[in-house]
Amino acid sequence: MIFLGKAKLIKNIEVIQKYYKILLYCSQIARIAKPGQFVEIKVSDNYEPLLRRPFSIHRVKGNNIEILYEVLGKGTDILSQRKIGEYLDVIGPLGNGFNLNRQTDTLPAGRQEQANRQTILVAGGMGVAPLMFLAEKLAEVKIIVLIGAKTKNHIFCEKEFKKLGCTLKFSTDDGSRGFKGKVTDLLEDLLRTRYSVLSTIYACGPKPMLEEISRISCKYNIRAQISLEEHMACGTGICFGCAVKTKYGYKRVCKEGPVFNADEIIW
Repeated sequence: MIFLGKAKLIKNIEVIQKYYKILLYCSQIARIAKPGQFVEIKVSDNYEPLLRRPFSIHRVKGNNIEILYEVLGKGTDILSQRKIGEYLDVIGPLGNGFNLNRQTDTLPAGRQEQANRQTILVAGGMGVAPLMFLAEKLAEVKIIVLIGAKTKNHIFCEKEFKKLGCTLKFSTDDGSRGFKGKVTDLLEDLLRTRYSVLSTIYACGPKPMLEEISRISCKYNIRAQISLEEHMACGTGICFGCAVKTKYGYKRVCKEGPVFNADEIIW
């Protein structure tokens, strides 16, 4: 059931320059939201900007949903100025999230005992947003989190992941924290040393990163689910403005996605 209505703004704080966390009271969405789904928010009460903005659900806290966002343009700049106690027009939860049932899948007899299950979350930049919610849902599973960021100051949710017992590894573009380079290099290095056919990769980030993860998962014959980032207009599947090419024809990121199996995307 998709909710369309007003959500009360509980919190809107700047985490670091141009990066914010917003907390909305909306029990109708919080009750049924799944990791990987998103909401569409009308950031102002007038017609400018006209279109809603899509945001991944970062966390669910009781009857509240939390959004982690970056100020990139006029819409998010307006959102960053909204005040506690105001109401925002929200639609959600939207899209198909991560398939958690894959965690309980088993391999054919004879291979099960040869491998140890491991869950790997790969976040590139703001791709960490939906993965926090996912990690909380997978709390009983051993999780390795790989976070790639511009600098050490752009690494988010480290404390939250550690609180869940996750193992963290970092890469930064400038080498200020962890490995200097791409987070996909971290992933491949991990698989070389801790390869398991029972591994599952969940990833969100820039398209080049996701394309590389698709290649790596194919190389190691590991299942991977990726959350695509695309410009959206309606957010409900009507306009087809966010369609991507797959092995099964064009699919809408806002409707059939944003989460897809990595091997079905045609890059």
